[in-house]
Amino acid sequence: MLHHVEINVSDLKVARLFWDDLLERLGYTLYSEWEQGVSWIFDETYLVFVQTQDRFVDAGYHRGHTGLSHLAFHVATRADVDGWVERFRAQGIPILYEDRHPFAGGANYYAVFAEGPDRMKIEIVAKYK
Repeated sequence: MLHHVEINVSDLKVARLFWDDLLERLGYTLYSEWEQGVSWIFDETYLVFVQTQDRFVDAGYHRGHTGLSHLAFHVATRADVDGWVERFRAQGIPILYEDRHPFAGGANYYAVFAEGPDRMKIEIVAKYK
């Protein structure tokens, strides 16, 4: 069982606009908040977002570099995935792999891939039936 994942973000306020909405809608509960961070919990696993220290901000993040590539979340149905597509588009959040959407992960893999804060890839995938 994964205990937690901690992610440094370049702008905590901007990141919270995205992550607070996404995680609350996926069933996570706000776990703790402090000046430089926030955490959300689901069952026994939590996600932590922390403001990157000023001396490291300029180095940036890229999902293609060594380290975290993306976070993927389950939803119950394909309709749920479609709802996220609409929500992301309405919020101006880029949809990745549009030319292959919603099967960018394969013929039997229904998902949306989006680009969140700091250009981190976020995946919302329907559970297999």
